[in-house]
Formats: sequence, C-alpha cells, structure tokens
Amino acid sequence: MPVTRSPITLEETDAAAGFHIQDDFERFPQKDDLFRRSWWDESIRSEKAQLFYATYREPLKSFRKADGFTQKDFALRNAAWHVSDIFTELKEGEDRREGFTDEFSLYRDVAAVRQEMGTPEEAAAEIKRVGAGFGADLLGITGYDERWMYSAKFSDMSRSEKPQAISDALPHVIVIAQAMDYDLIRTVPSALSGAATGLGYSHDALVVLSIAQYIRNLGYNAVASMNDSALAVPLAVKAGLGEYGRLGLLITQQFGPRVRLGKIFTDMPLAHDQPIRFGVEEFCAVCRRCTTGCPAKAIPDGPPSALRHNRSNLKGVVKWSVDGEKCFSYWVAQNSDCSICIRVCPYNKDYSKWWHRLGQRLAGTRLRGLMLALDIRLGYGERLKPQAWWKGDKESIWRRVQGLFRRD
Repeated sequence: MPVTRSPITLEETDAAAGFHIQDDFERFPQKDDLFRRSWWDESIRSEKAQLFYATYREPLKSFRKADGFTQKDFALRNAAWHVSDIFTELKEGEDRREGFTDEFSLYRDVAAVRQEMGTPEEAAAEIKRVGAGFGADLLGITGYDERWMYSAKFSDMSRSEKPQAISDALPHVIVIAQAMDYDLIRTVPSALSGAATGLGYSHDALVVLSIAQYIRNLGYNAVASMNDSALAVPLAVKAGLGEYGRLGLLITQQFGPRVRLGKIFTDMPLAHDQPIRFGVEEFCAVCRRCTTGCPAKAIPDGPPSALRHNRSNLKGVVKWSVDGEKCFSYWVAQNSDCSICIRVCPYNKDYSKWWHRLGQRLAGTRLRGLMLALDIRLGYGERLKPQAWWKGDKESIWRRVQGLFRRD
C-alpha cells in the first residue's frame, strides 16, 4: 500500500507524478471517450462495433475454429463479466449505465450518527485495512482534482450529455486497483483472455460498493465509481499506486499494468498519499515492446508529446498518447478486447516471485537495458496457447531459465 504523507501543493504533486500540463489544457468530456463515441460517432459506430458489444451478452450463432475463440472461451469471458453487467444494466430504464457512464447509486442511506475517526492519518489507515478485507488489491488516497473529472457525462442510450454529478463537496478520492489474472492475460489475443478483464470489473464493483457503504454506515457520504465520472489513471498516479507508462496505462509495482481501476469519492477526512517513482518513465523511454507488439500500431514510438491523434486524446498534456481509434478497430475485428500491450510489457510479471521483484528493481537503474534484453531472451510476453490454459499447462518460464544454464 502507498505510504500516507503530509499534504503538499498541487504543483509539487504534479511534479512528483510526472504530469506536464500546458496552458491550453482542457478538461475532457466523457462524450469523446472512444467507447462512448462508438455509440454516437458515425466514424466509429458500425455494425461490427455493435456486434462486438452484443457478443458479451448474446450467444454467437457460430464460433471461430481459432484457439481461444471457441464457444467455451466466450462462455468463460461473458460469465466473468456477469456481475459487473448486472449493475451496469440494472438502471438502463432510468438512462443510467452504472459503473461505465454513471456513478453507482445503489446504497443504504448515510447514517444519522457520525463516527469519530481520529486523525486523517488514522482514518486513512483504517480505510486501507477495510479495503484489503473487502478484497482491494491496491488502495491509495488522493484529493478531488477537477482537472481529471469529466467536464460533462454522456448517456449511451439517449446519446446526450449530462451534467457532472460529483463535485468537490466530496474532497477525498479513494482509488482501488484490482489485479487481473496473470495466466489469462498471457493468452491474449483471445476471447478467453477477456475473462481476466471481466473478473477485474466484477471484483471492482464489489469492492468499491462495499467500501462506499462502509463509509456511509459511519455517517459520511461516499459515492462509488468505476469507468464513469473521472479519468482514473491520473487519480491513481496521484494516489501513489504507480506510474504512467508508454502503453497509456497505470504501471504498478505489484502487478505492472495488469490492473482495473475504481474510485470512491467521500467527505470522510482522510490523509492523502503521494506519487511514487520506481523508474517506469526511464524504462519506457528505452523499451518499445508495447509499440512493436501492438497489431494496430496504436502505441507511440517516440518521446512523450502533446500530440492528439483524434478527439479521444487529452488536449494540453505532454504524455504518451495511444490512438484509441486504431486500438478499438482491432477489438472490433476480433470480437473481444485486446491486452497484447499488457501481455508483452516487461512490468507484467508475477511479483510473488523474488527474482521478479529483483528484476523490477534493477530495471529502475542504469541496468534497464540489460534487464530488457534478458526479458526478451527468456521469452516473457510470449503468448500462452489458450488450449494450454484449459489443460492447466502454464508453460513455466522457469524452464527457460533452467535452459540457459543447461549444458548439452
């Protein structure tokens, strides 16, 4: 878990987080999110795109013979999404898709009696203990930052904008990261790998709702959120959960980029965590594995810049920006989400192993080039055949390590 520290200024936090915000910065409207655009923008919206969404809920009439795209693979993927889908679809009749375009609203009332929580540091420590008990893999706390809140929300059903519902009356943000299954991600590209994504969201919904209700039971207001309401990655970086990577995702010390993010906005006084740095920016500057591994060529090759590929990129921020239109086109083509960039990322490791933790530490030093070469030499990031996953054969990388030292 991040270490809670004394508050610092916004400028100091931006510097610690590696944010480079220019004078022409503009807040991002949810309408321009690539997935929202696929509902209203005719340049994105297509029959194939609608079939892509339908495959998550309706059985296909036929299945591909390709390994990883069988009926069994789609069945597992869709089952993994089921809990998240229940919450998303529950209030569609009220023009709400909770967790994706709207914050969650299913709570019991805030308790009339407010529990004294001690100092903000003590309250933050308790929230972290409770969060871990509910199953949060990572939890950090930061402040409400209007810059990363959507300037307006968007409805997929009515295809119209709606006002932002969360304000600075809830000045503290609890950011949750849920790890995705390492071996399922190794089967990308496949419908099977989508089970890792679905499980991440389903677990995330359980965790953020449970923590929010716990806070409300103590007499404080709390609103749970997943992909809705705000840009999650900047808040996660500010909350000390990790760094921003070339592939456009949060990279954590514990799971690399293999996480899904959720948020809880609250008025419970909580001490804030501060950004951490462990060498990701420097490593990504020399590593191009996500760039070369991306079949859609959507990930930048050069240094961070303010380049906007299209309206789905932020304006006025210097960073590595992914071309979401190219990325989504590949998702649609294979009727499942793609995480190849996550699979091939050298930070995508099982960090329960001490040698992976050591490797990450060395990657944050001047030995980063050596660690990158070793990562490639050992075959990390190579695809695990979905059939091998079903058979329980994880094709241990450790056998490759042993092979390096075996004498013929």
